[in-house]
Amino acid sequence: MTTRRATSTAAAARAGIERRLDALRARLAELDAEAALLTAPADVRWASGFTTPEDARVVVTPDAAVLITDDRYTAQAALESAIETRIVGGWRWLDTALDVVGPRRLAVQADHLTWQAARTLEERLGGAPVAVVDLTRPLRLIKSADELERLREAARLTDAAFEHVVSGGLRAGVREVDVALDIERFVRQHGGEGMAFDVIVAGGHRSAMPHGVASERTIERGDLVTLDFGAKLDGYHADMTRAVAIGPVAPPLRGWFDAVLEAQVASVAAIRPGLSGVDADKVARDRLATAGLAERFVHSLGHGVGLQIHEGPALSSRSTDVLAAGMVVTVEPGVYEPGVGGLRIEDLVLVTDDGHEVLSHSPKGYLEV
Repeated sequence: MTTRRATSTAAAARAGIERRLDALRARLAELDAEAALLTAPADVRWASGFTTPEDARVVVTPDAAVLITDDRYTAQAALESAIETRIVGGWRWLDTALDVVGPRRLAVQADHLTWQAARTLEERLGGAPVAVVDLTRPLRLIKSADELERLREAARLTDAAFEHVVSGGLRAGVREVDVALDIERFVRQHGGEGMAFDVIVAGGHRSAMPHGVASERTIERGDLVTLDFGAKLDGYHADMTRAVAIGPVAPPLRGWFDAVLEAQVASVAAIRPGLSGVDADKVARDRLATAGLAERFVHSLGHGVGLQIHEGPALSSRSTDVLAAGMVVTVEPGVYEPGVGGLRIEDLVLVTDDGHEVLSHSPKGYLEV
């Protein structure tokens, strides 16, 4: 990356964080609170840019935003944080947070704050803080321009890793774990900070496991191998699944592949602003029902992706979400039969003003290697 581009990227990231903080302040006003304590790691990074958020907290008030971490990260925080940083040790972080908050009414993340911290806060504040579940969820549903660029780059690296592995590493006679290591090595060698989650490589009977992470099983001719992985780049996750045949695949898997592909293509085509998560899920479920496979589709259609591999919105039969421009979701129908096998096909999709943009570009039609 050139110096000019790096400077431009950093400036865009800082501007994005400022907009996020303004949105959080507006949400606090709706909650009758004047300050927020962010303790969930993904939210700490979202509000600051700091890349070791599990060892930090962020306090936001109407006129300040402060990252609190310890002296192991003095140099790192100075380099990375887009907001003011205060370095303290141990439980003194809580004293610092309260100093920043002052007499303001404080909102905390009830779904993340520890019991000990909550009790200490209540004692120090002279009453319970405003306990909020999913404090930042409505704000993180819509991705900013700098977030979308990171997600596109992560998706591009994921596509490149897929092309690399199907061009030689994926074949009969190698272990699933060796394929997974080949994928991860490629991602790291080409600028990724790691994998979005444990790489899934599952062939034979193991392909009936939706989360069948790579094992020592040797891939065999006739397998339909599920490859589910994503690059993690600058904190943002990609997510893509392809099913690849190792030579000709016998029934019923060959027919299941065509049915899943049809359901996946139809579901992607349906993605647009205003579509509910329930209706998105129903598109795939109805297509698979027509093929007699609905009972083998045992998970939801998809989920949001960003600083976490699973975040809002949800595409499922129980979702309360409605799609809007700027959301990024997975679309991943699959079918599974224990003792027989299964498959899943998944793209990463951005909801746009007038429809959608598919961020995953790897071929997803039937492929034999």
